[in-house]
Formats: sequence, C-alpha cells, structure tokens
Amino acid sequence: MAAQTSDNSFTSDVLNSEVPVLVDFWAPWCGPCQMVGPIIERIGEKTAGKAKVFKLNVDENPETASRYGITGIPTVIVFRQGKIDKKFVGVQPEPIYMDAIAA
Repeated sequence: MAAQTSDNSFTSDVLNSEVPVLVDFWAPWCGPCQMVGPIIERIGEKTAGKAKVFKLNVDENPETASRYGITGIPTVIVFRQGKIDKKFVGVQPEPIYMDAIAA
C-alpha cells in the first residue's frame, strides 16, 4: 500500500527515512498516472518493512513538486538517505521500480 505524503510531511516521511523511499509524483487528471497507480500500490505491499512507498499529488503539493523539478507526470523518484537515487518519468513496468528500490 502506498501512503500519501505532502509538502508538510515530505521531510519526515521521505528525506529523514532510514530505509529507501519510492515517491510517485502524480495528479488525478493524469491518464498515465492512473496506469502507474496500481503498480505503485503493489510495490508498497511487496516492500512493506523494507522500504516506504508514498504518493504525492502535485496539484495539492506544488512546493515539493517544484523543488524536485517535476515537469512531467507520472514521475517516480527513489530516495536513499534523503537524496535522489533513481528517477523515472512516464510509466515503467513494475520490475523497473522494484529493481530501483531494491538496489
């Protein structure tokens, strides 16, 4: 399961995490975002306890989206120790995201 994060909680949810964190930057009106949503949910279930998975609605949280230069969605970023490790723009197959979070 993927939890929601926001401009207010991003630092504590993502940047201060001791485990890898995958963040799906999305918006409800975005067709490709709707395609990647179920993939992100499955990854959240499969990585429970080993990594964290969050979704960030870019319309409701423009500060964080701007800070990370999100210009196309869906964008999925894997953070390790508060820094960007991997970044994907557009829909990717589940194994790509799983490999990125497991690496």
